[in-house]
Amino acid sequence: MALLVAAAFTGTTGCTSQTKHATAEPPAETLSPLIEQALPNVPGKTFTSAVVEFPPGAHAAPHRHGNAFIYAYVLEGAVRSQVDDSPVTEYHQGQNWVEQPGAHHVLTENTSATESAKLLVVFVSNTGDKLKVDDPHQ
Repeated sequence: MALLVAAAFTGTTGCTSQTKHATAEPPAETLSPLIEQALPNVPGKTFTSAVVEFPPGAHAAPHRHGNAFIYAYVLEGAVRSQVDDSPVTEYHQGQNWVEQPGAHHVLTENTSATESAKLLVVFVSNTGDKLKVDDPHQ
């Protein structure tokens, strides 16, 4: 189940393509699920928590979390984030934010080229929904 959650969150396939003049892609985030539990007092909803790690210079593709409510807490380092048309904000260790259902997370990136960043992310989602869907178009 944890691998399914990780695949649903990252939306990655592990496939890469190379061209003769390919440039190195910046590293992406990785997700380590902690718990996935149906909420017994809220039928049809699931609580999921995960640690998301951003290596130095890493960023996430623009994405949405469907109808999930998201809470993110910075465990280590700093990340720059923008949700919908809100201003770009830098969050440091100990700071947090929320994302409303249907929000478009346009920017998420590690602010450091030398230090990792780590988030605790909590999802309250419809049971069975994908936790992350890449959506590069605004």
